[in-house]
Amino acid sequence: MTLRVATFSQSSMMIENALRLQSAMADEQIRESSGVISDDFGGYGSTAQHVINLQVSVTRSQSYIDAATLAGSKVQVMYSAVGSMTDIITQLRSQLSAASTGSSSELTSVINSAQQMLQEMGSLLNTQYDGQYVFAGGKSKAAPVDLTNFASGTGSASTADASYYAGGSEIASVRVATDQSVSYGVTADNSAFEEIMRVLKLVANSSSLSSSDITSALDLASKALDDTSAVQAKLSKAASQIETASARQSDYKSFAETLSGDLTSVDLAAATARLSIYQAQLTASYSALAKIFSMNLASYLR
Repeated sequence: MTLRVATFSQSSMMIENALRLQSAMADEQIRESSGVISDDFGGYGSTAQHVINLQVSVTRSQSYIDAATLAGSKVQVMYSAVGSMTDIITQLRSQLSAASTGSSSELTSVINSAQQMLQEMGSLLNTQYDGQYVFAGGKSKAAPVDLTNFASGTGSASTADASYYAGGSEIASVRVATDQSVSYGVTADNSAFEEIMRVLKLVANSSSLSSSDITSALDLASKALDDTSAVQAKLSKAASQIETASARQSDYKSFAETLSGDLTSVDLAAATARLSIYQAQLTASYSALAKIFSMNLASYLR
């Protein structure tokens, strides 16, 4: 292609405009095919900071949702374990009531049952989830309950005894929002659990249950049942708070994602219209250039 001196300036300008149109058209085609305005924040101009803030908010909300999901699962595991403890103490009460008017064989039976129940309680209090002991407080990597010495000692209905506990004192909580945390932890030395362990130890280590022993055990078992039900109610409330907070974060995340999408997504209809305009302009530029390049002296001498 040879440029004539007389038309060089005009031709160069038209070529430059055509290349600029071609580049703009190529960029628009990329945006149309990718669905986003730009592949980096620099392409968003004055809205870049808004896009960044929204994306940070989405990430933060997801972290709260993940934390709430894990905590919610732990609460469900704890609630189920406490439900099993309630079954144990309820069964013990029934057996004690029957033994109070029964034969010596029934007394022996309730003692044997208490020994088994004590082991079951130890196992329940050492419940694990996601590699952590859920009733261990801050020392969640180690089993919080050890019955080696506790199970063999003489029990007392009136004296609290949580010597079986080796966990931490911290109560687990989860941050579900920037300004909200939900406390949901229960440790194995909780008074309700200690009362169950105490009455089981009392019954399990009795050589023969006297009527006064049975009366004391029944009173303590009734109190333990009421207190264990209160623990379940507390766990249920925590689960509800965690679920509500998680749902709120999910709603906010969806809202922020929608806003971010509005700022970063391409309007396909508008992009298609712009491509049509660019194509028409580019076709016209190529046509004009073709006419200029085809001009020569012979054309004027005819």
